[in-house]
Amino acid sequence: MNTTYFPEQQNDFFKTLANKKIVDVRGLTRGSNHISILFADGDAIKFYHYQNCCESVEVDDVYGCEDDLIDAILYDIELVQSNDRPKDKYDESYTWSFYKFRTSKGYVDVRWYGCSNGYYSETVNVEYFNPHVDADYNWEGCFTSY
Repeated sequence: MNTTYFPEQQNDFFKTLANKKIVDVRGLTRGSNHISILFADGDAIKFYHYQNCCESVEVDDVYGCEDDLIDAILYDIELVQSNDRPKDKYDESYTWSFYKFRTSKGYVDVRWYGCSNGYYSETVNVEYFNPHVDADYNWEGCFTSY
């Protein structure tokens, strides 16, 4: 069974991923609406936003490179959120979500931006896939958009 972690749960969940080896990363580009990471043990995580209606959430920028993640040991991931300075002056409600990856090869920071009319979520969810528990697990399924 897949487990979804909301922002208030993510930093605690990320601690459970320490010392896992990353073997594949997809979607780590500006404008992407999801990022998927596969670990050597077969576990995977997907960063995404479930689209409801009148909101937009996507990767705004990536600092660092994919090479600092692939074949690296993950030390930690940290989520920091901010509501400072909208990207566009017409955005009614907005949230910046910064995911800071620290690995054996370096650092990668992923900046997400979400905006809405204030009624819908602007945050990123993380879904955990465990092939040892989930009989329907499919790594390629991590790449589908929501």
